[in-house]
Amino acid sequence: MANSLLAIVPRREERRIITFIRHAISTSGTKGVVVGLSGGVDSAVVGSLCVRALGGEKVLAAMLPSRYTPPADMEDALRMATRWGVDRITVPISPLVEKLVAATGPIEARLPPANVQARVRMTILYYLANSKNLLVAGTGDRSEEMLGFFTKFGDGGVDLLPIAHLYKTQVRLLGEYLGLPPEVVKKPASPQLWPGHTAEEELPAGYEKLDVVMHFLFDVGASVPAASSKAGVSRIVVDRVLKMHARSAHKRALPISLRPTTSRTTLSRAKD
Repeated sequence: MANSLLAIVPRREERRIITFIRHAISTSGTKGVVVGLSGGVDSAVVGSLCVRALGGEKVLAAMLPSRYTPPADMEDALRMATRWGVDRITVPISPLVEKLVAATGPIEARLPPANVQARVRMTILYYLANSKNLLVAGTGDRSEEMLGFFTKFGDGGVDLLPIAHLYKTQVRLLGEYLGLPPEVVKKPASPQLWPGHTAEEELPAGYEKLDVVMHFLFDVGASVPAASSKAGVSRIVVDRVLKMHARSAHKRALPISLRPTTSRTTLSRAKD
């Protein structure tokens, strides 16, 4: 499933992430976490690890489908939440999204209404977190973060990121180790922000190739030709990865201001 260059020791990663989650809760004064459970591999891995770290009684699974969410995804999410024995809530987001979009007037662009969906989900997760004294556990992985393939203040708006140090292919390996359903572990990445929306329609290649490209560019410090050769992709693909990374730098940074850079702190994203 994953290139041997990106091999991980799943048991060690499990322990490391569990320690990270427990530390985040113990130092925050909160009672647990809320996880947006989509039926995909990232949220399934985060949900499973949160349950292992805290116990099912301290994890709330929020299922937030839109009109574009395949029923099978919600069935997978419900099946996992039931298996973990966690409290769960389902809030369809389309009525809220449609009211917001209607209030601002129609537009032709596809992306702004799509991003509203992610931001409405974030708002619901924080409403639940605030009302129950929980932290919002993010489900973003390193592949998405380095490419900027997430919505700023949407799925990027969270309190902790347990798997942000793992590439997508590594998350799949960890999900397999955790005993998640094979159909979830192997499910293609699908944001489902419009009909039939998949990740790969917006990306220059599949994650199996992109993860190797990013490993050589950002971890090894290899040149474009070297990354291209190692990943078995064209230089055009590598150049696009670099452009996506550069264009999305603002998403990975705190809001710019004139205040001293030491005046704000965040939870560690465990990049190493």
